[in-house]
Amino acid sequence: MTERRDVLVIGGGPAGAAVAIRAAAGGARVTVFEKGRPGRDKICGDGLTPRAVRALETLDVGLDDAHRIDGLRMIANDTVRQMDWPGIAPFPAHGAVWPRRRLDERLMELAGKAGAELLWEHEALPTVVERPGALPNRATGVVSTGPDGVERTWTAPLVVLATGAPGDAARRLGAERVPDETFGLAIRTYAESPRHAERYLEACLTLRDESGTPVPGYGWIFPAGDGTVNIGVGALSTMKGFKKLNLNKLQDSYRALVGADWELGPDLERPRAWRLPMSTLRRSGPGWVAIGDAAGLVNPMNGEGIDYALESGVLAADLFLANPTSTPIRYDVEVGERFDAFLRTGRRFSFLIGHPWIVRNGLRVAVGTQAVAEITLQVMGNLVDGDTPGAGGWTMRAADRLLAAADPVLRRTRAAA
Repeated sequence: MTERRDVLVIGGGPAGAAVAIRAAAGGARVTVFEKGRPGRDKICGDGLTPRAVRALETLDVGLDDAHRIDGLRMIANDTVRQMDWPGIAPFPAHGAVWPRRRLDERLMELAGKAGAELLWEHEALPTVVERPGALPNRATGVVSTGPDGVERTWTAPLVVLATGAPGDAARRLGAERVPDETFGLAIRTYAESPRHAERYLEACLTLRDESGTPVPGYGWIFPAGDGTVNIGVGALSTMKGFKKLNLNKLQDSYRALVGADWELGPDLERPRAWRLPMSTLRRSGPGWVAIGDAAGLVNPMNGEGIDYALESGVLAADLFLANPTSTPIRYDVEVGERFDAFLRTGRRFSFLIGHPWIVRNGLRVAVGTQAVAEITLQVMGNLVDGDTPGAGGWTMRAADRLLAAADPVLRRTRAAA
């Protein structure tokens, strides 16, 4: 028997839950397929930017279970700048830390309350009609397999890919990562700290690998307010020797650097790594859209994507409720208008800082003066769009033009991975 729905969502993270909450609240019949169990953990830094807080407010999600964050402490060698989130409209002047096992469970709970059907421990793949030439494949529904091993077939006008990093579902729809574009790797764990209730994220922008090569990325400590901090490191694929980078050793090196200052206890779990997709060949096609990480919506300059996941999920739902037929086309256009320029600039910038001498000197500049540090803060907080006013917006638009001209040279001269 084939079951019919209005929207079928593959993935129960922030992106999938957001589209389910919004679409179900608007009267759509929604089913969400999540391969994990309720309360499952997702490897992540757990930080919510002011942009993410605003997106949660749009979905009427209270932050009573999250730890409030007022700003960011940026460290580059011996320079330390602690800055408050600027409160650039429409974003609030605060963020949060909310461990993903609790955040995701809350969002899925709200999706269920809105009327969405939640199917846990269900593997799901889109059913696809291949189209000739370069035309994108058409999605007609989903085939799912639950914990009982029974296969079920579903059809819907819209299939939403909310699966995070590319996998089999993305390959079926042609939503794979662009091969030559930047991606990131990160690793994190938790540790107890008496400073767990601080209201500032901390980011060390000047990391080096075991051979002394500067790493385009950063190390972080995010206080969770529950007795623990999230500690991790991330790096971009454009760095010299990226293929040989040992994330565990980089994590150990960073932990040794900050352990005494934060009075860190032993790791509470084995450090776990994950991939950060930062591009996609396609983010929509007939009968489907990709949202969040599955659409490559990750800031290359900080590895953050929860806010974009929530926003893209809300956008997909709103467009479907307004006109199901035009949703994929309108989604691609509006995502492009909202995010493409900034994310494109970030990817190009990643090739620039992949050169060791540039990352070594450039990151000193990033926090060297108050004016430049304020722009860096906006970038790290995902507070810059194509129409952002002030110095931050002007700088990103100028950088977009300059890096567009330099892009061919940057790619040809990239450091050997």
